[in-house]
Amino acid sequence: MMKSTGIVRKVDELGRIVLPIELRRTLHIDIGDAIEVYVDPERITLKKYMPACVFCGNFENMTYFKGKLVCGSCVDEIV
Repeated sequence: MMKSTGIVRKVDELGRIVLPIELRRTLHIDIGDAIEVYVDPERITLKKYMPACVFCGNFENMTYFKGKLVCGSCVDEIV
C-alpha cells in the first residue's frame, strides 16, 4: 500500500518533475541512477532500477551471458 508524502511538484514545460532531495536520500537515488517507470490507469510509479536475473528476478551474484543478466543460481542450474 502506498502512503502519501504530502509533497506536490509541478510538471515543467518539458514534462519534467524534480524529486526532492529528502526522497532521493531516503531511497538512495544518486545522480545518474536509472529510474524505472510503471503505469496503470490511475497512477505512475517510479522505482530505482535494479538489474535482475532474466530467469528468476534475483539481484545477487549477477553475470552477463550473451548480453543478458543471469544470477549465479540460474547459471548453476543451466550448467
